Amino acid sequence: MDEVLKRQDSGELKRRLHGRDLIGFGVGIIIGTGIFTLAGVEAKSHAGPSVTLSFVLGAVVAGMAALCYAELASSVPTAGSAYTYAFATLGETFAWIIGWDLLLEFALGAAVVSRGWSGYLANLMGLSPEWFGEDAKVNIGAVAIIAVLTVIAVLGIKESARVTNLLVLVKVAVCVLILAVGVFYIRGENLTPFIPPAQAPTETAGTLHQPIVQAALGLEQSVYGIAGMVTAAAVVFFAYTGFEALANLGEETVNPKRDLRVGILGALGVCALLYIGVSLVLTGMVPFTEIDAGAPLADAFDRVGQHWVGALISLGAVTGLTSVMMVELVTIGRIGFAMGRDGLLPKKFGTAHPRWGTPHRMTIAGAVLIAALAAFVPISELADMVSIGALSAMIIVAVAVPVLRKRRPDLERPFTVPFSPYLPILAALACFYLMLNLDVMTWLRFAAWLLLGLLIYVFYGRTHSRFAKDDVSSTDRPS
Repeated sequence: MDEVLKRQDSGELKRRLHGRDLIGFGVGIIIGTGIFTLAGVEAKSHAGPSVTLSFVLGAVVAGMAALCYAELASSVPTAGSAYTYAFATLGETFAWIIGWDLLLEFALGAAVVSRGWSGYLANLMGLSPEWFGEDAKVNIGAVAIIAVLTVIAVLGIKESARVTNLLVLVKVAVCVLILAVGVFYIRGENLTPFIPPAQAPTETAGTLHQPIVQAALGLEQSVYGIAGMVTAAAVVFFAYTGFEALANLGEETVNPKRDLRVGILGALGVCALLYIGVSLVLTGMVPFTEIDAGAPLADAFDRVGQHWVGALISLGAVTGLTSVMMVELVTIGRIGFAMGRDGLLPKKFGTAHPRWGTPHRMTIAGAVLIAALAAFVPISELADMVSIGALSAMIIVAVAVPVLRKRRPDLERPFTVPFSPYLPILAALACFYLMLNLDVMTWLRFAAWLLLGLLIYVFYGRTHSRFAKDDVSSTDRPS
């Protein structure tokens, strides 16, 4: 821990960000597939019009988890992800688990976004559904965009604040356009009942595709109702996961104690309002059973004859989702780079390209995995895995807050979570409850991913770690 703090003290990052900057940055990262695709998918599959309440519940849980991220980020404000300060607070084993979870989260997240991007591109340009969108057996559009962005990520890309803010304005403008025009096409009968009564799914998929809490209690498989709304909340939680990037900006924030809270909660608040408004308009325009899974918003406006709005939505989605995918790819490269540098992954992943200065090997390896998933796996299944990976990582982060306070009460904390340890404990329990509402198959896949990760750690990472022969305890190892 002390060596980590020394590295922070010698950093050269300047404090230039204010609360309004963090809000803009957060909206730019968070708004993506959640609003353009996932709202329609979950309304159709699990919640109906009550998907708006799912976004409310997801925002509340995300807000509590975000505060925990903010305290750790301001206490251990290194340029890195949750992997870095998990290493500094809980030790190498927990750092490996959270790093492995984050690789899962961002890889699957990029796959989800690429499939959403493909669907909107098909809607915008009239491309064949055999190769683009959710009905494609092999989603060529998703694979193609990942390939193009991987080349850019490997060669190196420097985005200016002006370009980033422009993309934010495009996304927000599209959302406002959806609300301003779509509200005139809302039909009351489409929103009634707001919480559709629970019913058996039209296609019974067996226990493996039943929420684990239903399976554990021996309940019959069902969709919609309160249970369906909570299940949708567990899935759309993925839509809020971009806030982790804000928590990592504590070192560059002028007043972390105030601005981190303003930035994180402000960005989540703005995004939650947009999600709620857009999902309400979508389910009010189209009966939830008829929502198109590939490009739901564009299709909804096409149905009411407003093709120009549908075209603008598709253009905005294609533009906005491109920047989100780039962030996902860059993040995967950096997390894998840190783990490779620490010896937990093969050393070759922890080296930068001698000319371009990017973690090229990890970026390419991550892109291959993303492309394979995006080609064949539907958005709904990918989103479930993103959510369970994000929720599990946030449980570890929430637990780390009171643990670090007990171990290092003397540590300077520019930002502190209010009502600790009660709020961090509540955040961990809320995340776990949402996890229980994901289906059994998602849990089995997640368990397999964790098992694979633990095997890699036990048989490779632990023995090859650059701290393996240190005499210090794992909680004092730097990262």
